[in-house]
Amino acid sequence: MTEEAQTGGPPAHPAVSVVGPHDGETIVLGTTRMRVLEDGSHTGHRLAIAESVLAPHTQGPPQHRHGRHDEGFYVLSGLVRFTVGTATYDATAGTLVMVPPGTPHTFANPADQPAVMLSTFTPDLYVQYFRDLQEVLADGRPLSPQANIDAMSRYATQPATDRRTP
Repeated sequence: MTEEAQTGGPPAHPAVSVVGPHDGETIVLGTTRMRVLEDGSHTGHRLAIAESVLAPHTQGPPQHRHGRHDEGFYVLSGLVRFTVGTATYDATAGTLVMVPPGTPHTFANPADQPAVMLSTFTPDLYVQYFRDLQEVLADGRPLSPQANIDAMSRYATQPATDRRTP
């Protein structure tokens, strides 16, 4: 039965979401500042979008793979070095890198200038991972490799060296 038949009127549409240039949730993880533009709450959890600023010489996360979501990276400025398995790609402004589930990957900013990229997560599963990491740091706890792995595992993600299915 359609929504119109159930309610006697036209279908309700979700509210349009507008995030201004200084709006959005800010998450700071070491030398990376992330601005969550869409956390999935306006997309039925199908899509999340974040803008990340990587400081010069940012190492990035350990190589990892996602079990249940695609991740996209669109470089807005600077240079972002992507390592996908054993292949390395130096991506500059205007480059899109799409990483399907199960693909080992990481990224870094090896340059002397900041790099900015827009990331997509489909579905939105992984945004909460970044919130969890920020909470660990805010509590004054060190972000140990094991704490990072534990947080990843809650979101169907594992280190690339782990061959189990996330």
